[in-house]
Amino acid sequence: MLPTVRSLLELIRFSHTLFALPFALTSAVLAWKLSGFHVLQLIGILICMVFARSTAMALNRLADRRFDALNPRTAMRHLPAGRLTVGAVWLFTLLCAAGFIASTLIFLVFENPYPLYLSVPVLLFLCAYSYTKRFTALSHLWLGASLGLSPVAAWIAIRGIVSLSDLAAPLVLGGAVLCWVAGFDIFYACQDVDFDRKAKLHSIPAALGVRTSLRVAALCHLLMVLLLVVFYWAAAPQLGAIYLAGVAAAALLLIYEHSLVRPDDLSRVNQAFFQVNGIISVGLFLVVVVQLVCRL
Repeated sequence: MLPTVRSLLELIRFSHTLFALPFALTSAVLAWKLSGFHVLQLIGILICMVFARSTAMALNRLADRRFDALNPRTAMRHLPAGRLTVGAVWLFTLLCAAGFIASTLIFLVFENPYPLYLSVPVLLFLCAYSYTKRFTALSHLWLGASLGLSPVAAWIAIRGIVSLSDLAAPLVLGGAVLCWVAGFDIFYACQDVDFDRKAKLHSIPAALGVRTSLRVAALCHLLMVLLLVVFYWAAAPQLGAIYLAGVAAAALLLIYEHSLVRPDDLSRVNQAFFQVNGIISVGLFLVVVVQLVCRL
């Protein structure tokens, strides 16, 4: 039993929940600043995030298992290597999907039905990503939008849908996450450019080549930084100089990330993808928390 649980957590790369969760919590702490904190809301957001990501990631592994088996880089993943059965992963996926929908019921305690109303559409959008490489090179943007939903969803979970202007801050933050994720996913896809072309899978590197794709990724990350600056204005007066310093530090980290990956040397893609991006997401969340504490 324990080896199976461990394999399932490895399958969905549970530790990579770190990418989206800090941005959801960033949005949440700003919403709590306006509406007041309740621990049950925090628990609900954490559970929803874990179940939603686990559902989408497990389905992605199911959808891509035949391609993974043919790709030397991914042939040893759990499904193509036979370490997990298709039936077990399908059961896990369905249980996580049911868990996500059920966890939105927590917010009914606060007379907020929006998480429940939106749970199925959000889940369908997240799961649809797994099939986008079959028909569009813009799959990186779909993945970015999927993670970009997290700050918007966290805000709605706490405040509901008051007005479009009330959603301005989380929507801008969600846009920043979209650009950030799309950029580093383009990095990651550069590893598979030859395989994607051979398998007739769509990606920006397969369509444009590695060199041009790295420039597109840089543009995505530039847009991310600009949107983080816009977020400063959208969330005012809650944010200040500490937050802007954090954005500057994130920009420097992105520059470092791009220095790690060159068209003729993709050996450090994983370092750029996993290590640097984890620092950026957690770091920006901590900066926002410190900023809010200093404004008390």
